[in-house]
Amino acid sequence: MQSRSVKPAQGAALLACSALLFALMGMGIREVSSSVNNESVVFFRNLVGVLFFLPLLALRGWRPLRTARLKSHLWRSTYGLAAMYCFFYAIAHLPLADAMLFTYSAPLFTPLIARWWLKEPLTQRMLLTSAVGLVGVLLVAKPSAALFDAQASIGLAASILAAFAFVSIREMSDTEPAFRIVFYFALFGALASAIPLTWAWQPLGTRELGALLVIGLLATVSQIIMSKAYALAPPGLIGPFAYLAIVFAGLLAWLRWGEAPALSSLFGAALIFVASLLSIRRQGR
Repeated sequence: MQSRSVKPAQGAALLACSALLFALMGMGIREVSSSVNNESVVFFRNLVGVLFFLPLLALRGWRPLRTARLKSHLWRSTYGLAAMYCFFYAIAHLPLADAMLFTYSAPLFTPLIARWWLKEPLTQRMLLTSAVGLVGVLLVAKPSAALFDAQASIGLAASILAAFAFVSIREMSDTEPAFRIVFYFALFGALASAIPLTWAWQPLGTRELGALLVIGLLATVSQIIMSKAYALAPPGLIGPFAYLAIVFAGLLAWLRWGEAPALSSLFGAALIFVASLLSIRRQGR
C-alpha cells in the first residue's frame, strides 16, 4: 500500500480544471433540461461514463480495472449518487441560486470529514479559507429566504454527501488510480439510476442524445481529473478551488445567455479566488 501524496500545487491546478469542466457540464444540463427529465440526465451521465472505458477494456481487458476494494468503491458511489439526487431535488424545489449554493458548499465540510475519517491535519487556516470561499459563493449566488425552508435540508444533505464522496476518493487514493475510481462510480451509478427509468422513461431525439453524450463525457473527464486532484492533496487543503466552479458558471452564463453579473457577484468571485490562493500559499511558502 502506497502512502498518499501531498502535492498541493498540482492538486489545486487539477481541481480548478475539474471545476471548469463541471461548469460546462452544468451549462449543458441547463440547455437540455427543458426537454429531458432529471432521471434521464442522471442515467445517461453515468452510462456514458461506463461506455468511456470500453476502449480500455477492449485493449487491455479487465486487469486495469480489477480491484480489491470493491466495498470502498460501493461506498463512494453511494455517497456520490445520493448527493446527485439530493441536488436535483433541490433544483426542483428551491430557487436555482439556493440549489447552486448547496452544491458548492461541500468544501466547507471536507476538512472536518477528512479529519474525522482519515485523521488528516485540520488547521484554522483551512477552516478560514473554506469560510471565505463560502462567503464568496453567497455573494455570487445571492440565495433567497427559501434557503431556510425545511426542504433546504435536502440541499444541505447534498453538500455533506458530496463532501463524503470527495474524502472517500482521498481514502482510496493510496491503491486506486483515478480512472478506476471513476469507472466504478459510473458503473454502480448507471445500475442504480436505471431503476427510476422504469417509470420515468421518455423518448429522446438525436439532439437530446447528442447533448446527453457531451454532458456525460464532460462529467467523466471532470471526475477523473477531480479524483486525481484529491489523490495528490488533502481535500481540506485544496477544497476551496472547487468554489471556482461557480465563478466559471457565472462567466459561462454571461457569455451564453447574457446574464451580466452584479457588483456583489464580482466581489464574491474575488473572494473565491483569494480563498483558493490562500489555501495553498502556506504549502508553497
